[in-house]
Amino acid sequence: MFGGFGPVVVGIIFSVLQHTVEDFSLLGTEVLLAILSTYLLAFVQAGASVFNQIESWSLPKSLGIHLLTLYIVYVGCYILNSWIPFEPIMILIFTAVFLSVYLVVWTIVYLSVRAATKKLNKKIN
Repeated sequence: MFGGFGPVVVGIIFSVLQHTVEDFSLLGTEVLLAILSTYLLAFVQAGASVFNQIESWSLPKSLGIHLLTLYIVYVGCYILNSWIPFEPIMILIFTAVFLSVYLVVWTIVYLSVRAATKKLNKKIN
């Protein structure tokens, strides 16, 4: 449903860059690659949620595979699009930021689900 927002965001970012960075220009193939990448990122992000629904997997296993899947696709797209340079220090910085955001988001999700579950259990009992 929200898949169309990625290209809109890319367009807004490119527009801002065009108006703020001197001599900013992109080739049509760069714009196309960026748009396709945002669709791929949205598709993988939505699809990777299936790992959290496999009941036979432990929470650490499902989160680990979810994290690894997202990380590989994100770092690959970022490097392919030259959104980050293919340099070890830049990949390390990207990895640190990615892991930090991932852990914060999943901690918030986990605590929210746990609180909602407790609330529902109280209503049932």
